[in-house]
Amino acid sequence: MALVDKYKELVDLARQNNVLVNESGNVLKLDGVVPSASIKDKMWEIYQRIDPQFKSNDVLLNVKTAVSDSGKVKVVTRESRLNIRKGPGTDQPIVGKAEKGDIISLISKANDLWWLVRDNDGEEGYCYAQYLEPVQ
Repeated sequence: MALVDKYKELVDLARQNNVLVNESGNVLKLDGVVPSASIKDKMWEIYQRIDPQFKSNDVLLNVKTAVSDSGKVKVVTRESRLNIRKGPGTDQPIVGKAEKGDIISLISKANDLWWLVRDNDGEEGYCYAQYLEPVQ
């Protein structure tokens, strides 16, 4: 089965939002910018439903949001830096880190555990919500 068939729902959503879809070398690559965080969150939800533990390693979801910010949050880790991950889960690769006390941009609250953020260098990804505190 081709990956575009396996991930048809994800591919359809990506194409509806002008995200480039390319299947090459047993990897489905999705690259682009979507108009809202809710679409990016939906893409991750679909991906996780099809591959619950992200174990297949056959999708590269390289998608950012076009929205700027919906608020600010403060990193409230106890001692260490906060990991910013490609997707909502500890099994996702780390794409950046935020220092304790940093104020970063909140893009969306993907779910109760994971929030989509953008750090001060423009890196976008998901952080564990318990280590973020809204800033007025």
